[in-house]
This record gives sequence, structure tokens and C-alpha cells, in this order.
Amino acid sequence: MNAPQPVDVVVLVSGSGTLLQALLDASADPGYGVRVAAVGADRPGTLGEERAARAGVDTFVARVGDHPDRAAWDRALAAEIARHKPRFVVSAGFMKILGPAVLGTVPVINTHPALLPSFPGAHGVRDALAYGVSVTGTTCHLVDAGVDTGPIIAQRTVDVRPDDTEESLHERIKVQERAMLVDVVGRLAADGFRVNGRRVEWGHTTGAGGSTTRE
Repeated sequence: MNAPQPVDVVVLVSGSGTLLQALLDASADPGYGVRVAAVGADRPGTLGEERAARAGVDTFVARVGDHPDRAAWDRALAAEIARHKPRFVVSAGFMKILGPAVLGTVPVINTHPALLPSFPGAHGVRDALAYGVSVTGTTCHLVDAGVDTGPIIAQRTVDVRPDDTEESLHERIKVQERAMLVDVVGRLAADGFRVNGRRVEWGHTTGAGGSTTRE
């Protein structure tokens, strides 16, 4: 029996691409069931692009400054994504807010270094530490029009140590974040999902390989 075809995803990056690397490493195993079809960056010369190139993955750049306004950039990015026909998009440290054109193309998932809905935004680790929580963690969620407000797919916890700095805490969160993302992307590809209110329900497929459905 032939193995099923892997599910194609597009990964968006802005920086070093460590989340991307975790997905590239996982997808090297045919049993994972996912192929990174392309990697898009918001500016040229990112380490994420370099990681993709070393893995033989197509890359593209969608720079906001190359377009007359954010709406035009959003449409251009949506067109680039659609060209690769992904089942879904992974925002892996992509530091731009996505607009309706991209969000209307295919589902987008994102990770955040805090336990949403607590501490959304760009400084989740710093804010959690400043608040004095004893437990924080990381969240994988669907992207919607808000900032870190989409339905939650998965979460993992990380204890805060008395001597933690923002950097030391963030490093431990990243370990869980990478493992969670690999697990979620593989499961999305295999099982599919649907959104029922604020709940993400697994195992709802409409075709071979586990397509993604929403209610």
C-alpha cells in the first residue's frame, strides 16, 4: 500500500526560524505526514530563509514597504500563500498582523509564549514575569482578526523559577513551544479539526489525509 501524500503547509517567519527548524526536522520523517511547501518572510535575509534554503524549501519575501499600503501587502501575501496550495499556514514567529485577505485564504495557526488569554501581545514572557505568576507556558491558537485572540488549539505549562529572568524563562518556554507546534501541525494534518464556538474539536475530516473544516 502506498503511503498517503503529505499535507502541504506554508510557514511564515520574521527572525531566526527555530520554530521553522523544528518543523523542517519533523517533516524529514515521511511518517510525520507534513511537507513544508514554502517559507515566507517579511523581509529579506532572515535566518529563517537560510534554514529553508538549506532544506531545499522554496522561499518568498513579502515586505510591507514594497506595497502602497497594508491592505495591498496583505493581498500580495495571500496570493503568494495561495500559489503553494497549503492546507494551512503556520505563523512561526512572524511579527506582522495578518489581514482579511490572508485569513480568508486558509486557516492560520500561531504560537504565543504565554497561557492565553493571559498576557497577549509582543511581551508575553516579560508581562507574565512582572505580574508574578508561578506558572506560565505557551499556547497554539488559530489566528483571527485580533491580537492573540483566536480559538485555542493546545497549551503547555512551564513553571516560573524564583531566579528566572525574562531570557531564562523564555528559553524554557521555547522548548515546550517547539514540541507543541510539531505535535499540533502533525495532528492537524492527520486528523483535521473544526471550530465550534471557542472550542477546537479534533478529528473532523472531509477528505483523505484529514482536511480542515470549520463551523
